[in-house]
Amino acid sequence: MTTQDLVGNYAVEGGNQDGNGISYHGVLTLSLDENNRIVAKWIIGDHIQKGTGFFKDDILVINFNYEGDEGKVYKGVAVYRFINPNTLDGFWSEKHGNPLFLGSEYCVRIPASEFLN
Repeated sequence: MTTQDLVGNYAVEGGNQDGNGISYHGVLTLSLDENNRIVAKWIIGDHIQKGTGFFKDDILVINFNYEGDEGKVYKGVAVYRFINPNTLDGFWSEKHGNPLFLGSEYCVRIPASEFLN
């Protein structure tokens, strides 16, 4: 796979960094900047997270951040392994999250025709 192959929208099912299993669903959009670096945007309900990253040997690493309800900025890193061109399996951690757990995400590509409908 190439970096260009990653571009698209993915349905996300994830678990927070607390060990309680699946706790959210949303959409992850991957695009490229002018230097062919990954630009990521997660939409989980009305919550938006953004990040940038890189891809090598079927591993995608994204440094992300978002603003919490109280106005504080949270930062973390997400790591995904591509199972196939349409499926990512990953984990993530935030700087101030519970150090005993990792968050998890499973992402499946949304075909462009379905995303537009």
